[in-house]
Amino acid sequence: MDFTLPHALEVLERTPRVLQSLLGGLSEPWVRSNYGESTFSPFDVVGHLIHGERTDWMVRVDIILRHGEERAFEPFDRYAMYRESQGKTITDLLAEFAELRRSNLARLRAMTLTNNQLNLRGRHPALGPVTLRQLLATWVVHDMNHLHQVAKCMAYQYRDEVGPWRAYLTILPQS
Repeated sequence: MDFTLPHALEVLERTPRVLQSLLGGLSEPWVRSNYGESTFSPFDVVGHLIHGERTDWMVRVDIILRHGEERAFEPFDRYAMYRESQGKTITDLLAEFAELRRSNLARLRAMTLTNNQLNLRGRHPALGPVTLRQLLATWVVHDMNHLHQVAKCMAYQYRDEVGPWRAYLTILPQS
C-alpha cells in the first residue's frame, strides 16, 4: 500500500479512541503493569505518545518544511514520560493525548501538503536523510507498534492463568 495522507489520517485519528476504549476506566494493575524489565506499561505508552505529540511529529514536519536537511531533528527522549506523567492518572493521560492529537491533526490537515512537499527531505540525527512522507508513514506505524505493545502487555498479565491454551496464544511468550 502506498502512503497517502488521507489513509494515514484514518489511523492517526483513531488511536486516541482505541486507547480510550481499551484503557479507560481500567484498574491500576491493567494500566500500570508491564511485561518485563525495561518494558512500557500501558500507562507509560500513553505518556510516551503524549511526549511525541508535543516534541516529535509535528515539530519534525515543521523542520522539514522550513529547513530541509540543513537542520537535523532534535533527538527524541523515549523515556520522558517517566518524568512528565508523574502525579497523573490514566484518565488524565488519555484526555491529554486525545486533545494533543486532535490539535496536531487539525494542523496537519490545514497544511494541505502536496506530493512535492511529501518528498522533501529532513535529517534524522541517527538515521540520516528521511522524507516527510517517511516521517508521516512512521507516525502511523509508531501508533500501531504501541497499540500492539499495549495489547501484548495486557495479555501478559494472564500468561500463567490461561493454562495449556498458552500454546495457541502467539501474543504470549512460549515457555
